[in-house]
Amino acid sequence: MDSIVQPAATEQPSTSRNRLLLTVYTAAIFVSALLLFSVQPLFTKMVLPRLGGSPAVWSVAMVFFQSLLLAGYAYAHLLMQIRNRVVPVVVHLVLLIAAFVTLPLGIATAYGEPPASGYAFWLLGLFVMSIGLPFFALAANNPLLQAWFVRTGHPDGRDPYFLYASSNIGSFLALLSYPFLLEPMYTLHTQNGLWTGGYGVLILLIAACGVLLLRSPKLTVADARTEDANAPAPTLATRLRWIFLAAVPSGLLIAVTAHISTDVAAAPLLWVLPLSLYLLTWVLVFQSRPLLPHKWMLMLQPVAIAGVIFLLAFGGEQNLLLTLGGHQLCFFVIAMACHGELARTRPAAKYLTGFYVALSFGGMVGGLFAGLVAPFTFSWIAEYPILVALAALCRPSASERLAGVVRWYWLALAVLAAALVAPTYMTGDLSTWFEDHRVWVAGAVGVLAALLALALNADRWKIFATVALALALMRIYPADEGRVTTVRSFFGVHKIVVTPGGYFHVLMHGTTIHGAERFRNNDGTPVTGRPEPITYYHKDGGIGQAVTAMRERKGAPLKVAAIGVGSGTLACAAEPGEDWKFFEIDQSMVDAARDPKNFRYISSCLPNLKPVIGDARLTFAREPDGVYDLIIVDAYSSDAIPIHLATEEAMKIYKDKLAPHGAVVMHVSNRHLDLEPVVVGIADANDLKSWVYDEDSGRDADYIFSTDVVISAREADDVGKLASSKQWEETDADEKVRVWTDDYSNILGALYRRLRYGEQ
Repeated sequence: MDSIVQPAATEQPSTSRNRLLLTVYTAAIFVSALLLFSVQPLFTKMVLPRLGGSPAVWSVAMVFFQSLLLAGYAYAHLLMQIRNRVVPVVVHLVLLIAAFVTLPLGIATAYGEPPASGYAFWLLGLFVMSIGLPFFALAANNPLLQAWFVRTGHPDGRDPYFLYASSNIGSFLALLSYPFLLEPMYTLHTQNGLWTGGYGVLILLIAACGVLLLRSPKLTVADARTEDANAPAPTLATRLRWIFLAAVPSGLLIAVTAHISTDVAAAPLLWVLPLSLYLLTWVLVFQSRPLLPHKWMLMLQPVAIAGVIFLLAFGGEQNLLLTLGGHQLCFFVIAMACHGELARTRPAAKYLTGFYVALSFGGMVGGLFAGLVAPFTFSWIAEYPILVALAALCRPSASERLAGVVRWYWLALAVLAAALVAPTYMTGDLSTWFEDHRVWVAGAVGVLAALLALALNADRWKIFATVALALALMRIYPADEGRVTTVRSFFGVHKIVVTPGGYFHVLMHGTTIHGAERFRNNDGTPVTGRPEPITYYHKDGGIGQAVTAMRERKGAPLKVAAIGVGSGTLACAAEPGEDWKFFEIDQSMVDAARDPKNFRYISSCLPNLKPVIGDARLTFAREPDGVYDLIIVDAYSSDAIPIHLATEEAMKIYKDKLAPHGAVVMHVSNRHLDLEPVVVGIADANDLKSWVYDEDSGRDADYIFSTDVVISAREADDVGKLASSKQWEETDADEKVRVWTDDYSNILGALYRRLRYGEQ
């Protein structure tokens, strides 16, 4: 630290100087935060095509960003241990300039296609090599500039944490502006240019901060109050508590993002919403006068935890507003309570950088658990309920009311748990009742936890145990009817559900059915022979009609490329003598579809099928040109879409691979996004004509679903009888819908069209 000298003739800094200091430092921290959190969706969107648009890309990206944030905070902490004020300024400016030389952002040239396995670690390496240095330099700015501000002797330096709120305001605005402003308006190339220019402006602002620091007088005795020289150092227990309080909401951020994004789209639009709320909590808790008092958040936190239990029990994925709104509102309240505890227990300014190191370390621990450890440990998204339960332990210690009643609580909870779990080992009316009323049983226990906190002011361990019981009951009494097997990989969690009586085997990703097969007839007898394609692939649906029409037009066996395996249903759309080649990114999905215990399509119809493993955008591009009569693109995971398979450049690849009279069929059924104009637009940009099929089957009870399908070809004769069918409508490109490219996509527009026009 700077030496403390006795006040002499040195005058107190003028009001104008204080105003200048505050303005420049606030601006530098604000711009740094804008850049720090706009680079996340920007670069992640660049990387998405390499790994199939999986939401797991965002989870791994969050682990990278949190790890680099820790490295940046540790660097700032070490740099500020140097007593000389010139050295930190010079070293950091050199680092910023070195990082600027590596811009604009781009994927490291040394990285080619992803490996067959180990996607997460490959992706981490890609992030480090591509944007590691610029992000590391940005990550250090917030604690470093706050420490510089303290050393300037500014009157507000004694409690500089308000600058942390300014930083998070910049982060919050950056994330919200991306999906609502930058992504719809600008291409990736333009966004990259704007970001690079902003980085240059930031270097100038930080240089100005350094000059103001060096021109500031050394600390006087009066200024020593700013340093809080007599403040005791935080204990180890306090530091561990900080780490825990930071880790829980950080892990929850990744867990809730995975939960809500699985069934809508693998796009920055959905990923930035929870992250924006996460940052908003930091803004609010570090205000001088918090808009939402901490005691209010502590009162609402148990209610929010109970809310998550209800949402998980009911399942809100069929309702977009419930999915996005309910989970995020509860997450916001829980994060506010955790971060409010951090703000309440923050140390004196003297220990500022160490405090930020603890916060960033906790954030990294939470991110590692939810982003890397959990996917390899659990076969389902268990990290979400686990972290929700741990959130109860983030509450401060409490003096319990009605101690005589609470004293018997552990015994009462044990009896309650035994009474609720016992029916799982029983048969009869009681067991059936619990299965039918699982939501209310789990919800009632969740409400009990909330009442404990509010009415009895119970100990956090009692609340934690009650919440854990409620969440365990949801696993004990699952929402899915029948027997469920889960398969988890980097690309998500798949469920294979055997319906009661074994009539159907159903493949689900999230809450979306991706295939099903009938195993028993209505009279209970086993189905024998060649399986009949159902769900979206039945013979009378859009895909089935397209295959039949192309076969009749050619009058000979087809050569077909199918992107996406799913349950393997399309294997039974092939006829003897035809050549069908499948492309799939997820090996675990292929393994599940091959197993006749799950589905018999592949084993019965194409037993020698050997799908090409890898991202189809990369693997399919290596196929010979002009050979396929039909290309079927059906690679969606849940209701999410790999955007890079629905761009002008992707359609050009499909067109190049088509035989002279071939066609491309794209399955665009989606509950939340209107994708028909997107596909028609990218086809039109490649001089292809398009016909749209959109008809309700009315047979959902038999697992035969309505489908939205677009078929595109060079000429009307190429699609045979579909061109004159009343069920297929030739559709021109909508001039109001901008063509999606590798450089531009607009998920918000597709979401808006679906909300406005519904299922028309």
